[in-house]
Amino acid sequence: MSGDVEPADGRRRGAEVIKQVVNRLVVRIGAAGAPQRGDVPGWVLVTLMTAGLVSVLWFVAGDALVAVFQNAISAVAPAAP
Repeated sequence: MSGDVEPADGRRRGAEVIKQVVNRLVVRIGAAGAPQRGDVPGWVLVTLMTAGLVSVLWFVAGDALVAVFQNAISAVAPAAP
């Protein structure tokens, strides 16, 4: 029976195959779930551009925006005694 495979050898090979498959899955799942480093600079860029637009609008139409706000508040709030 020298050509026969021992049951222990078959289990060892099966365990090695399962280990390899699990390791490959862990690597793939880890790579897919890894955070992308490019998101933070994009978020910062959007924030800076928004702040810039607000600043430009405030500079150009600041007086008109204040007047609109004051008219809206005076229409909602009762007059002060």
